[in-house]
Amino acid sequence: MKLATIRLGDRTTAVRVEGDSLVDLGLPDVGAVLASPGGLDAAAAADGQRYAGADAGFAPLVPRPTKVVCVGLNYQKHIKEMGRDLPEYPTLFCKFADTLVGARDNVRRPVETEQFDWEAELAVVVGRQVRRASESEAEAAIAGFTVLNDVTCRDWQFRTREWLQGKNWDSTTPVGPFLVTTDEVGGPRPALDIRCEVNGQVMQQDNTGDLLFDPVDLVRYVSTMIRLNPGDIIATGTPGGVGHARRPQVFLHEGDTVVTEIEGVGRLVNRVVSEGA
Repeated sequence: MKLATIRLGDRTTAVRVEGDSLVDLGLPDVGAVLASPGGLDAAAAADGQRYAGADAGFAPLVPRPTKVVCVGLNYQKHIKEMGRDLPEYPTLFCKFADTLVGARDNVRRPVETEQFDWEAELAVVVGRQVRRASESEAEAAIAGFTVLNDVTCRDWQFRTREWLQGKNWDSTTPVGPFLVTTDEVGGPRPALDIRCEVNGQVMQQDNTGDLLFDPVDLVRYVSTMIRLNPGDIIATGTPGGVGHARRPQVFLHEGDTVVTEIEGVGRLVNRVVSEGA
């Protein structure tokens, strides 16, 4: 099953994807669907007004998650290109909801950065509240997956040892367009091709099977310290090929188009604009 959050005038609504049609689920967004009684089961059975999929304007999949937890250094190739050792534990940081934009929205490049970089990522969407999850509980807590690009201001990221200030700029992080349930992609530990293109040139290409800490591992680890709620997002990390690690380095500028795609999950297409545009 695929779910999405679309814009209808001055509001949003959650929909179920059925071929070229979108079925209105009567709730404001996918996060509300997951938090509602019945969750995914209710979403699968619900019926409502139908919209043409081709006309949809996608909002962020979950506009206001209670948390977005991100993982750094989680693909072996990327770890090596960044000149680091393989970590013993997941490297975690958080993003704020104000960073999130929709799957076709513009990404706003801050005037304060000269090193605006892409990071294609598989994102876990949590489907039920969980704390200190066992492996089976972690598997059951994964509602599905979506696509996220953790666009980063590298010159701000590396000002200190902590990465928060490089990762939390307003309207820089596209997420969506769909929540794809685990049964559609081979289970809670999928091995899916992931790629990122900038202006038609492939910059990142890998497979999520290369993750050091897979989605189940991450739900277990994060839920040990903090309660995970329906609609929370865990971005699982990016593969090699980021602009910061290239020689010479390459960064995003106004007018660039970034395409982020994960096999069987979805595709983001985002144009880079200046923050004041």
